[in-house]
Order: sequence, then structure tokens, then C-alpha cells
Amino acid sequence: MTLVEISPNANPPVCKVTDYQKFIFEQKKKQKELKSKQQKVVVKEIRFGPNIDEHDFNFKLEHAKKFLESGFKVKVFVFFKGRTIIYKDQGKIKLLEFAQALEDVGKVEKMPVLEGKKMIMFIAPLKK
Repeated sequence: MTLVEISPNANPPVCKVTDYQKFIFEQKKKQKELKSKQQKVVVKEIRFGPNIDEHDFNFKLEHAKKFLESGFKVKVFVFFKGRTIIYKDQGKIKLLEFAQALEDVGKVEKMPVLEGKKMIMFIAPLKK
């Protein structure tokens, strides 16, 4: 049996006479239980170029719909390779079209932003 400080921030601090090993075990058990109840956020990525064809665009759109319906967040980004960086406006238009097509299953969490060679946008699923 040892004297264990339960809450050091209280005024006056709270202490308890107990078995220290048992106290540590119970704390770890509580932390593990809280961790298991947390909801894990999974982010799926979809990548395409600024000059994507309509069929490829629709194919990636279907994948995004499946991800959002499953409850995952979707990170959509346009990757500018080499000299395609001059098509920034086309990339932004494609991302906004993508968001508009997914309005019924998801909402835009973060609008398109250019970061280096990528223009990134996040879409979160709608609450059920």
C-alpha cells in the first residue's frame, strides 16, 4: 500500500492510500477504453491532372461517391506535372466541377488551394 496522488491540480491536492500497481493498471484500462470509443477519420485520395478526359473524370467521381457513402473523407487533388502548372485555372475549374457533382453525398470542407505542384480540396460526407 502506498500513498497515490489522484488529482494534483485540485485545491487541496487529493491523495489516496492504495496499491500503486493496481492504480496504474486501472488508469491504462480507462485510457484504452476511451481510445477504443474514438471515431477514426480515414481520408481517401483521388488524383488527376488538369487536362483530364470526361470518362476518366466520371470514373474517379464514382469512386469518390463510394468513399463518401462509406463515411470516409475524400482528398481530391490536381497534380500539375512539368509545364502543366500554367493550367491552374483549369485545375480549379475541374475541382469545383467535382465538388458540384458530389453535392448530394458530400460537402466541401476546404476549398481548392494551390500547395506547391498540387491544388488540394477536401470533401467530407454528409451527416446521416
